[in-house]
Amino acid sequence: MRRLFDVPAPAKLNLFLHITGRRDDGYHLLQSVFMLIDWCDRLHFELRPDGQISREDLAQMPLPAEDLSVRAARALQAATGCTHGVHIALEKQLPAEAGLGGGSSDAATTLLALNRLWGLGLTRPQLSAIGLTLGADVPFFIGGRHAWVEGVGERLTPVALAAAHFVVVKPPGGASTQRIFSAPELKRDTKTATIQGFAANDSREDAQATGVIELQKILAFGHNDLQPVAQALCPDVGHCIQWLQDQGLQGRMTGSGTAVFAQVPQAMQLTTAPSDWTVRECSNMDVHPLLDWCSD
Repeated sequence: MRRLFDVPAPAKLNLFLHITGRRDDGYHLLQSVFMLIDWCDRLHFELRPDGQISREDLAQMPLPAEDLSVRAARALQAATGCTHGVHIALEKQLPAEAGLGGGSSDAATTLLALNRLWGLGLTRPQLSAIGLTLGADVPFFIGGRHAWVEGVGERLTPVALAAAHFVVVKPPGGASTQRIFSAPELKRDTKTATIQGFAANDSREDAQATGVIELQKILAFGHNDLQPVAQALCPDVGHCIQWLQDQGLQGRMTGSGTAVFAQVPQAMQLTTAPSDWTVRECSNMDVHPLLDWCSD
């Protein structure tokens, strides 16, 4: 095997995001539910026998030379002593500073793909440990399932979510994640929730029996503690939420933003958004497309 083409790196949405505390090292403790959606970057991998790692951009979205896919490849080499190299071609579709986890997903897909391309045979926990050194969201994408997330993002409990459709809206402006988390006005003491409390918002009689959580009422659960700070830094977050409200939809920011999302009926027609916004209709996935690319 010398090539792996058209390998997906899906985005995620945070159904809610609570900051429950802060560790002595400055990292924030959070609770969230991460959900995979079918809006993806695409990566192509070609084996290099010289041990070098190179990357090219196939979309009009310039990236730094040492982006997370390159860093992931270097981390995998360092962890395993592998002498193979790779040329990575990246079709970047997910916008930056959106809260969609695009860079982390690229890193996870790179680890999963190179584990196969280089014939390393690492397990999912081994890849996740490497991924955690690159970013707190990377293990989620390697885990491959929707998840209840705690800690700094590394404690994952898989959850089953019913199929649903969404609209994701990203204004042109962004907001620095570091600036949001360091803001004095950020709320850091939200009361700890439980996965049982989250699931209890689904009141259907068969919800407990099937173990699959319906999303329509679930999206009324919780909030995003980062949203007020991000909205102050990027007022377009509020404009996007108002646009969703004008459609009769309940919007919420995902992650550290600045993208917002809402659940939509599949046949709903949306009014035209400002031309400089990115508007994407998508669905959640059952599991990550690369779930079977490594063993547990």
